[in-house]
Amino acid sequence: MSVIETAMIRSRTVIMTLAVILVAGVVTYVSVPKEAEPDMQIPIVYVSMTHDGISPEDAERLLVRPVEQEVRTIEGVKEITANSYEGGANVQIEFDAGTDTDIALADTRAAVDSARAKFPDDTEEPVIQEVKFSRFEPMLVLNLAGDVPERTLFAIARDLKEKIESNPGVLEVNVIGAREELMEVVVDPLAMESYGLSQAEIFSLVERNNRLVAAGALHTGEGRFPVKVPGVFESAEDVLNMPIKAVGDRIVHFRDVAEVRRTYKDPESYARLDGNPALAIEIIQRAGANIIGTVEEVQQLVAQEQRFWPDNISTFYSRNKSDEVHEMLTELQNSVIAAVLLVFIVIIGILGVRSALLVGIAIPGSFLLGILAIAAFGVSVNMMVLYALIMAVGLLVDGAIVVTELADRRMAEGIDRHAAYSGAARRMAWPIIASTCTTLAAFFPMVFWPGMAGEFMKYLPITLIAVLTASLLMALLFVPTLGSIFGRTGAMSEDAKRNLTLAETGDLDQLTGFSGRYIRFLKRALHRPWRNVAVVTALLVGIYIAYFSFGRGVEYFPDIEPEFASVDIRARGDLSIDEKDALVRQVEAYVLGMDEAESIYSKTGGSGRGAAEDTIGSITINFVDWEQRRPADEILTEIRQNVSGLVGIEVQARKPDHGPRQGKPVQIELTSRFPRALEAAVGEVRNALAEMDGVINVEDSRPLPGIEWQIDVDRAQAARFGADITLVGNMIQLVTNGIKIGEYRPDDA
Repeated sequence: MSVIETAMIRSRTVIMTLAVILVAGVVTYVSVPKEAEPDMQIPIVYVSMTHDGISPEDAERLLVRPVEQEVRTIEGVKEITANSYEGGANVQIEFDAGTDTDIALADTRAAVDSARAKFPDDTEEPVIQEVKFSRFEPMLVLNLAGDVPERTLFAIARDLKEKIESNPGVLEVNVIGAREELMEVVVDPLAMESYGLSQAEIFSLVERNNRLVAAGALHTGEGRFPVKVPGVFESAEDVLNMPIKAVGDRIVHFRDVAEVRRTYKDPESYARLDGNPALAIEIIQRAGANIIGTVEEVQQLVAQEQRFWPDNISTFYSRNKSDEVHEMLTELQNSVIAAVLLVFIVIIGILGVRSALLVGIAIPGSFLLGILAIAAFGVSVNMMVLYALIMAVGLLVDGAIVVTELADRRMAEGIDRHAAYSGAARRMAWPIIASTCTTLAAFFPMVFWPGMAGEFMKYLPITLIAVLTASLLMALLFVPTLGSIFGRTGAMSEDAKRNLTLAETGDLDQLTGFSGRYIRFLKRALHRPWRNVAVVTALLVGIYIAYFSFGRGVEYFPDIEPEFASVDIRARGDLSIDEKDALVRQVEAYVLGMDEAESIYSKTGGSGRGAAEDTIGSITINFVDWEQRRPADEILTEIRQNVSGLVGIEVQARKPDHGPRQGKPVQIELTSRFPRALEAAVGEVRNALAEMDGVINVEDSRPLPGIEWQIDVDRAQAARFGADITLVGNMIQLVTNGIKIGEYRPDDA
């Protein structure tokens, strides 16, 4: 007994299975993570190392080289790219395509742990991360503004950051424009000298008197009593009242030689919304999370917390990627529904309503069974999955149409519906299987498409393979089973019955209607086969020639009208954060006057990974609806023209990338054994590119020019005064960035 006959005998079980598939498929589609673009597995690991105050040269020698030596021993390493700068360095390790990112990450952690023994003592813990495209662009940007004290706004942003990070769908939260709170100690050098105190003594006293002491417990005959020694600073008064030296009968306190005040670090970034100062909270999505559901949860959290804030604090979402994802998915879903309806209408016109309903059940059944399959392998619903569903609509009904049409003919000949559908399914099983397999064979190699494009596009063939395989089950099991219960032969004219008989056993020349005209045309064509082959070949070649001669060319991904655009501001030199902000404001002044902008979010500093080293700030322009504005290309061209007269900065106005992100279309890499020769060569290449027509936004990775102060210590002279390199270095750090000598947590922190 065949599988088809078994399924039709156990029809109730088959129908129940179909119902379970439909319900489970709907539930899965609703709950599965949804995102605009698929989250690709990129075999790249990023290592970031921080050492406060270290120069770029020392960072290369003491941080980068030890890591490079260890990482080179890892199997599968394709390329190592390093970048050193003031205060730290980073190393990017690219592995061969197909490398398991989890294994690559574990091997890199082991290599960096081995290299840490060669790092300077004060180097912070290296940060090792797998590169994910979701890290480069926040899914949500929340702006906070209001006429409240700076401390209040910072505290609200810090508290909100901690609560948002507890959401499982959130990977990281960055607060732009906030400053880290600290207790600043300003020591009077004359008072230190008069009391005979040294810098090292003060550092040691603060460290030894700000310590948690676990004193244990006291056991007596009357019980056990814990002993506590309060030794942790809880307020500024605790620091000021700390005794540091006894001079005769007098005790010298910390307040006698220093001033203490709570303040904030110097700003490292600024954020503005529509030109007004604000705090920006950038929320980055965790890979594989449902972006729509995560954004809704974050917005609900913000609404709940806002009830406890001062009334004059306002919130605004200057970037909400979930809206874009929801709109795009809705449009694609509507396209899928429209395609299904059109196919359904065509089937009704050819087979009739009852047969069309049987064929029509194969469309949602195949879709939902395919979604169940891809969801089981951790694939989210994204643009490539929905594109695949649109492509599959016209392919998945072929088998069901063949089975249903043959069963209708058998019932027209007087055979009962159970035997008709059983016979039709068994008779057409192998042709349908062969047809489906040939279609799958065309898409199967795309699963192994190498490179970034392959990682992006592979979800299309995976979805097609899942859906078309599901359509095979629908055509051979579920549709025949339903037909054996609900099938009914339609009314057939005598001419139709005569044509069916002639098509199977009679003279084909006697066929009437469209079939007869097709047979007569085919016979005439077969009498002159070589002429027809020549005509088809000429037509094929002519199409290619016409397209490449008069067409619009070839592009990697279609140019889609964006909902936002970015303006990157770049400048080279030793610029403070305030100088950078002044330059960003100059560009911002031109953008603020645009009527096409719904909101303008500006950020100075903190350019983030993926940006050029000389990027000093960026402006994100959220456009109004595309029907109410000019095309984005015209707007960005106008911005470039308006800011072209600004001296000392370079402005790059660009649209967001669509498809797999692979950087700029043209990338030229120069290498040399002579580093000094590289800078001049890069300058020549860049100047040549800048003069070419059609080339915009040229950038390079040359080191930033600047002035560096170098202090040479006379070691012999320093030894005469009991000093050494460490003491001199600490004193220099004290008068520049300051030295962190301890931590404490006040009650209001």
